[in-house]
Amino acid sequence: MFLRFLRTRPRRLRNATLAALSALVTVLALAVGVPQASAASSLPCDIYATAGTPCVAAHSLVRALYSSYNGSLYQVQRASDSATADIGLLTAGGYANAAAQDSFCSGTTCIITKIYDQSARHNDLTIEGAGGAGVADVGAPADALPVTVGGHQVYGLEISAGMGYRDNSTSGVATNGAAEGMYMVTSGTHVNGSCCFDYGNAETNNQDTGNGHMDAINFGTECWFAPCYGSGPWVQADLENGLFQSDSGYSKNTANTGTGAMPFVTALLKNNGQDHFALKYGNAQSGSLTTTYSGGEPTTSGYSPMHQEGAIVLGTGGDNSNGSIGSFFEGVMTAGIPTDAADDSVQANIVSVGYGGSTGTTGTLAAGSEISLRATTACCTGDYIRHQNNAAVISAITSSSSTLDKNDATWIVRRGLADSSCYSFESRNYPGDFLRHYNYQLYRQPMVGTAQFRQDATFCASTGKSGTGTSFASYNYPTRYLRHYNYTVYIASDGGSNAFDSATSWTDDVSWVVTAPWAP
Repeated sequence: MFLRFLRTRPRRLRNATLAALSALVTVLALAVGVPQASAASSLPCDIYATAGTPCVAAHSLVRALYSSYNGSLYQVQRASDSATADIGLLTAGGYANAAAQDSFCSGTTCIITKIYDQSARHNDLTIEGAGGAGVADVGAPADALPVTVGGHQVYGLEISAGMGYRDNSTSGVATNGAAEGMYMVTSGTHVNGSCCFDYGNAETNNQDTGNGHMDAINFGTECWFAPCYGSGPWVQADLENGLFQSDSGYSKNTANTGTGAMPFVTALLKNNGQDHFALKYGNAQSGSLTTTYSGGEPTTSGYSPMHQEGAIVLGTGGDNSNGSIGSFFEGVMTAGIPTDAADDSVQANIVSVGYGGSTGTTGTLAAGSEISLRATTACCTGDYIRHQNNAAVISAITSSSSTLDKNDATWIVRRGLADSSCYSFESRNYPGDFLRHYNYQLYRQPMVGTAQFRQDATFCASTGKSGTGTSFASYNYPTRYLRHYNYTVYIASDGGSNAFDSATSWTDDVSWVVTAPWAP
């Protein structure tokens, strides 16, 4: 009876109903604990196609966005000989074969040179050329953003200033006031207030050609039109010459204080190109979408109707304004405005894959293991290395500590960024941020891919200098070891001119116990 009811409904209602059912099935599966790590039967572009708004671009470094897709996700180029390799999937509709990247890039470094469009439109993104506001960009380091998705170890795209990707000759992307929707999965912990971390529709000549010539999601802490509430980061619409939170530009929603430091964020924009656009966001690890604005186009001239040109940009503004930073895991653009039900179903699918889930290994120095590092000095045997306001410190962590404190004291072991026989330590709750030393002090900072950063963030293990636990020598200062001194973490030598080089209790202070992680 229900199937006969669907067959007799108008096509738009039928598609919306099917999309809503798909979302309900996914949510119910999560609620009863059905495993979701394997490839889903209906992925974002399948959902949008069913709703009558097919993807015209589908980009991801971590997984397929169609259940039938079995092609390449992205291309890497290695520094040693400039050779390139395409990185594909483990299975059709599945997750990236990151081991292929690791093998190809072993003993050297790689950058990402192309992000393939999984749709039939072949709107592939390559490194962006010079524009009106920025010189030609460089490729992002391929290993800067290790992450667990769907139970698999994969890599996202970490953008630093001066990096960006673009396609100025696209097929099927909205132009001249046509309707479209788009989303991306990004991170609320790797952001800044510079222009402009965008994904979406842009000019075809890398220039600012006027109001309404862009239609892209922007994510960051830049408040273009005051007031903005809270400290961000916010999901905004870059419609050219402004980052819009409403038809007036500024926020009309006092509850929209930004996403905060969510490790994974779903950011969504849809625009009918004539008289309406909407902004949504959600936690990509749990829950549903929140609409922060749904209303008219900007009231300033040039935005109603829109004048999109149909290029696709990632990581910069339309004129290659490239001072922003950001993270990108997946994103799509659609022909037409998706239904709210389809958006909800896509969000449920994103949540189901388990962004940032457990690596499955704990308490060892094996690559991918989640650990905490406990001090062994008599004063401080209940203290652990944690990040606090970006600096590495030691503080007491117990079972009654806050979730934030436990997350701050949890690290993921990675192969050494400068030497795979050593180790680097990625923050559990700030994906792509690593422990690195600067002026001998330790900080949590995003991996930018330079040789200096790689060396500063690499540590080589040996038996603890006190005879207990493990000591970690700095890769580029091999006589200096990770040491706590006055509750701050340094790389310190055994005696020297700095207070933190004091020989007193040095062997104990540089010896650490590798434990199970405080944050599961």
